[in-house]
Amino acid sequence: QVQLAESGGGLVQAGGSLRLSCAASGTTFSSAGTGWFRQAPGKEREFVAAINRSGGSTFYADSTKGRFTVSRDSAKNTVYLQMNSLKPEDTAVYYCAARRAGGNYYQSEGYAYWGQGTQVTVSS
Repeated sequence: QVQLAESGGGLVQAGGSLRLSCAASGTTFSSAGTGWFRQAPGKEREFVAAINRSGGSTFYADSTKGRFTVSRDSAKNTVYLQMNSLKPEDTAVYYCAARRAGGNYYQSEGYAYWGQGTQVTVSS
């Protein structure tokens, strides 16, 4: 059983930065990749970014490409999401998830385990 815990959320002004962390415990965290998703009030959960097992490949939504960077520290069993140039529309609860083998990186159905989420609020 994989347990994921996000941290690093908070309130930031537009144009600011935050770094989210996703720490894993319970089993091999990096076995099939890790993703970040977000859900704003009244909206569906959407893909933000993902990283493969080795860290050699990363994937981004069009809305976050160029502003967000996903990375991993395998020694710490932690995945990070560096968010720069934040916009009010980035306001959401952010979740990390452990991808299932063969799962689509861009779709929530491709992930087997989820964290509880961390709130990110960007003020204008």
